[in-house]
Amino acid sequence: MFGEAFCYILYVKRREDGPARPLTERRTDLDEKDYTQDVETSGHGEDKDKQKEEDRYEKVCYMCRRPESKAGPMISMPGGMNLCHDCMQKAFDSVTKGGMDFSKLPNMPYMNMNLNDLNMTPPAVEIPKKQKIKKKAKEQPVLTMKDIPAPHVIKAELDEYVIGQEKAKKVMAVAVYNHYKRAFLDQPSQDGAGEDAGTDKNIVIEKSNILMIGPTGSGKTYLVKTLARLLDVPLAIADATSLTEAGYIGDDIESVVSKLLAAADNDVERAQRGIIFIDEIDKIAKKKQTNTRDVSGESVQQELLKLLEGSTVEVPVGSNQKNAMTPMATVNTDNILFICGGAFPDLEEIIKERLMKKTTMGFGSILKDTYDKDPDILGQVANEDLRTFGMIPEFLGRLPVTVTLQGLTEDMMVRILKEPKNAITKQYERLLEMDEVRLVFEDEALKWIAGEAIKRGTGARALRAILEEFMLDIMYEIPKDPNIGSVVVTRPYLEKSGGPLIRMRG
Repeated sequence: MFGEAFCYILYVKRREDGPARPLTERRTDLDEKDYTQDVETSGHGEDKDKQKEEDRYEKVCYMCRRPESKAGPMISMPGGMNLCHDCMQKAFDSVTKGGMDFSKLPNMPYMNMNLNDLNMTPPAVEIPKKQKIKKKAKEQPVLTMKDIPAPHVIKAELDEYVIGQEKAKKVMAVAVYNHYKRAFLDQPSQDGAGEDAGTDKNIVIEKSNILMIGPTGSGKTYLVKTLARLLDVPLAIADATSLTEAGYIGDDIESVVSKLLAAADNDVERAQRGIIFIDEIDKIAKKKQTNTRDVSGESVQQELLKLLEGSTVEVPVGSNQKNAMTPMATVNTDNILFICGGAFPDLEEIIKERLMKKTTMGFGSILKDTYDKDPDILGQVANEDLRTFGMIPEFLGRLPVTVTLQGLTEDMMVRILKEPKNAITKQYERLLEMDEVRLVFEDEALKWIAGEAIKRGTGARALRAILEEFMLDIMYEIPKDPNIGSVVVTRPYLEKSGGPLIRMRG
């Protein structure tokens, strides 16, 4: 301990004195004749010559630069460094704050200052070595078949968060349940029950990837997020607009698997049973009337085929780009559930054009304007329509489950505002509740908000945009007065013909 502290003091002293001068030693006034005579009479050859060469110079203190003739006997340190008693005493005084007189130690000029041999190091001042404590990794629960709820349970839980879309929720619940049956088919059960003796092990269950089609704001992404949270599985959401073939000017195809691995805390086993949601899948449709290479359209669909069907890919850990400095992990996509979603604009016109070919003449004929006002026109979509839109048949073949979501009506908008567990109005009520203010929305006000959202044509996203606009003044003014007890949002306030109803405390 003293040796380390002493070397640190010498280093600080050397920094304070400026750049160190070379270790020079002053030559004594020895008679050259006497030196030559001593060498001739020594008779010990090279060792004596070396000793005489060292005796020709006197030692100089490393700190005060005084020679041995003025400072007295020197203390020899390892590395050819010499110190006088005064400098040594000052150095140790600064460490021990007084208490050792090194001038009284015997054989001081010839010792190497090994304090362990002198037994002067008190055990109380020994510095213990740092022990690296490994942090215990958070153990993720092992997902088993018993943890996967039945389809009716999945749909019941989805009903608490998602309004409407009954068919979509039922299809997704069954598809997810069957997918995890396939994932745990070869896994032995914990209780040793295993498979029945009559089960044919040669039956291979194919993947049930899902294609979601619905207008913007109908709840495609929200459905997937809610489903992943209920099942407690890792979820990765990727945007197909940034994907290009081999990562020319965007992300590589395998970057979607890297995001899933990051969502699973780099646990490969857990990631291989996760969910990947690729949004805006309609943006990689085959480009029409193009003379350049379609690196962001049909080529991306071709590259996604191997991931959707199931393959083993090398993905970087902690990064979306492959390089020599990034560690790689091997991920098998056989048991990863892929859900692709998109709005598919103008797909309704393609469906109508196909259905119009069935029109006939006479009684019972189908009129041309029959499907113009059909709100569930997307429910009649077929692979033929998607191929016309620009999706290749191989890609559609690997998405056997097709889910269509309906456009939101005004009644559904009102229910979305107040019924789900995480409703938008409940969020604002919670914010004002923290200021001890009660917030109430009138039914007429909710209807006005729903009707305005329908006009904007952006689905449920328009609800938050409208509420943010009208709640700004309330959230700003209410905290000014602590006597306000409740606020009622009325329709005249939304129509800008009045104000909110404010009630004081007591």
